[in-house]
Amino acid sequence: MAGFTVAIVGRPNVGKSTLFNRLLEQRKAIVDDVSGVTRDRQYGVADWNGKSFNVIDTGGFVSNSDDVFEKEIKKQVLIALEEANLLIFVCDTITGITDQDAEMAKILRRSDKPVLLLVNKVDNSERALEATEFYSMGFDKTFFVSSISGSGTGEVLDEVANHIPEEPEEEEEENPLPKFIIIGQPNAGKSTLLNALTGEERTIVSDVAGTTRDTIHTHYKQFGKEFILIDTAGLRKKKNVHDNLEFYSVIRAVRAMDDVDVCMIVIDAEKGVTSQDVNIFSLAARRGKGVVLLVNKWDTVAKETNTAKQYEEAIKKKIAPFNDVPVIFISATEKTRIFQAMEKALEVYECRKRRIPTSKLNDIMLKEINHTPPPMTRGHAVKIKFVQQIPTVVPSFAFFANYPDVIKTPYKNFLENKLRSHFNFTGVPIRIFFRKK
Repeated sequence: MAGFTVAIVGRPNVGKSTLFNRLLEQRKAIVDDVSGVTRDRQYGVADWNGKSFNVIDTGGFVSNSDDVFEKEIKKQVLIALEEANLLIFVCDTITGITDQDAEMAKILRRSDKPVLLLVNKVDNSERALEATEFYSMGFDKTFFVSSISGSGTGEVLDEVANHIPEEPEEEEEENPLPKFIIIGQPNAGKSTLLNALTGEERTIVSDVAGTTRDTIHTHYKQFGKEFILIDTAGLRKKKNVHDNLEFYSVIRAVRAMDDVDVCMIVIDAEKGVTSQDVNIFSLAARRGKGVVLLVNKWDTVAKETNTAKQYEEAIKKKIAPFNDVPVIFISATEKTRIFQAMEKALEVYECRKRRIPTSKLNDIMLKEINHTPPPMTRGHAVKIKFVQQIPTVVPSFAFFANYPDVIKTPYKNFLENKLRSHFNFTGVPIRIFFRKK
């Protein structure tokens, strides 16, 4: 099932990016009080009450048009309405209800998708009183919030969680086929790679960025290998795009990622690793997906003895701390190492399914812990007595300790590194939990 997706909509400068950061508990979007500062489509994953969902921040606009709303925002709201499961409509109590707000409300009310109206910047009793005018917009669910302080956002998250259906108990297929997604920025060579692998012109290949608008599923069965390959529209920064289909593509790609086992992230060798590549990588890791990095167009790069090694080191520095990830240098047009890329994706798929017997896990990890115990905290000697793998899709481990709450991130990273050095989890995020023994 594709992930539940929430789109934040609203006119520029009402605080959508601040809300986005609050929902994701991180400063991912650039926040500024200059209207339209969000140039790229922001997307991420939020967790609340045990439920996980995608969040898309539709951003503001920079436009020379006198009628920003007609030309840009309306298009974007319509795309969000079509693709998202729920919309958060953000308004601003300081400016009150504007014509743009009223126009957008009209479109949203006609939709059958659930809409939550958030009146932002309500940070004192006077503004709370002024905010009551927004009830006149006629939405069942209206919340007064302050995105900057976080006031009221818990109730909003509770409401979002109520709309997310419980995951049905899926009947496990006897031999499910691995699902791999080819993802990356436009024009990095994703469609060329898909065609090279399948030997068919399944997708239109063009040097015009953004030719692939939707996800394309291909059943691969050759050379004794079988899996599902998914090609997506590219994810790219907004400032390079003058087309609202970009927003549509991002939602599609983010949702498609939910259904796969391994993300094959295609990087353009000529451009190097960009912040957007790191963004895609972080999203895959946060979703618990296996990752293989494919540096494409390697045939076009001038090389010296250590070029590949240095390039790989530069990549791993940018994606740290999770950098136990395979990097393959390919050329989709020359078909160089593309089948090695498939082999590696299948290896990562197997690593993601790896289950370590509890006795073996304790034998190895307790020795490491005894050799390097957790540091003392507040006068307490922290003792880890037992470890077991939790039966989840993403490799997860529970370490049982007398004071689980005081174990800090550096020690958690130490344990992860030891798990990786003893057991092969290359290309796979590992989750570690500390529990009370």
